[in-house]
This record gives sequence, structure tokens and C-alpha cells, in this order.
Amino acid sequence: MQTEQTIKKQRITLTDQLRMRLKGVMELAGGFLNRLGIHPNTLTLAGLAGNFIAAVFLARGEFLVGGIIALAMGPVDALDGTMARLRGESSNFGAFVDSVSDRYSELLIYGGLLTHYLGSGESLYGVLTFAAAAGAVMVSYNRARAEGLGFQAKIGILSRMERFVILIPSLILGFPWVGIGIIAVLANVTALQRIMAVRRQAHDREKN
Repeated sequence: MQTEQTIKKQRITLTDQLRMRLKGVMELAGGFLNRLGIHPNTLTLAGLAGNFIAAVFLARGEFLVGGIIALAMGPVDALDGTMARLRGESSNFGAFVDSVSDRYSELLIYGGLLTHYLGSGESLYGVLTFAAAAGAVMVSYNRARAEGLGFQAKIGILSRMERFVILIPSLILGFPWVGIGIIAVLANVTALQRIMAVRRQAHDREKN
């Protein structure tokens, strides 16, 4: 098992910081939706559907509309887990489904952009979009795989929230390639950061 000192060295991500700071707001919103009779799974499906619609607009080059829809889906994607916990229905499988749906939602957005760039012959931007999608997936996979082996990998400069904060404004402002380029570089850097963090923990484990 990794040493306590190694775990303390890991910087908490923006995603986890916001989750802690906005816990009260999320619980108020989640409680309100629960009282309306909305099931957490319904919200999960709504988030997927909304991001699919956003991806369709992005594929057509309508970045403003697609960006606004994707922005609106951010809180939707974040609330389903809170709702389940408040209902006393949270479970490991529910957390698994929540994480999987988040990955699909993000990949839908990249898929829409990739479709647009390949269709318009902008192959360089298509390559950047693929690199951004690959980096985003590897950031999440590295954390999941690390935790499955008993390590911690909640570090890095570009977790999901940072990617959201970078990409959405670039879509709304009509310069998606700027956000995609930043994510293509920094998401893969983050994936490497997590690999190195696990490597250090593995060495610490071998020494003990």
C-alpha cells in the first residue's frame, strides 16, 4: 500500500475542489429535483441526450449553439450522483454508470467536432481533436486503473472540470480549435503526470 506521505503530496484537482465547495448548492438542487419526482437515471439519460444534440450542432459547424447546449449539460451531468445519494440509492454500480456516462458525454462532444473537421477538410484540427479525446480518456483511465491497483492518481493540471472550463468558452466564442489544442497537449501531460505518480507509489511500495 502506498505511503501516507505520498498520498499527501498529491494536489487535489479542480474537479474535486468544486465538488467539495459546491456540495451545499448541489444538494439543494438535487433535493429539489428529487421532490419533483425526477429519477437520477432520468437525469443521466438527459445529460447524454443533451450532449448528443450539442454534438450534432458542432458537427454542423454551429459552435455557438452547440457550446451553449454543452454548457447547460454541465450541471445536469453533475447532479445525478448527488440526487442518488440524497435518495439513499447510491451504490458502486451507480457510481460506475455515472462515470461511464460522463466519459460518453465528453466523447460525444469531441466526436461532433471531429466529424465537422473531417467533413470540412481541416485535417490538422481533426488530429488535434483526436489527441484531445485520447488525452481525456487516458486521464480518466489512468486514475481508474491506478485505484484498482491500490494507488492514488487524483493529480494533474487538466482534470474533467478544467477541460470543461477550457473547451466550452472556445466553442461559444467560435474558436474551438484553441480549446482543443490546449486540451490535446495538457490532457496528455496530465495522463503522464498520473503515470509518474503511480510509478513513484509503486517504488515506495517496493521499498516498504
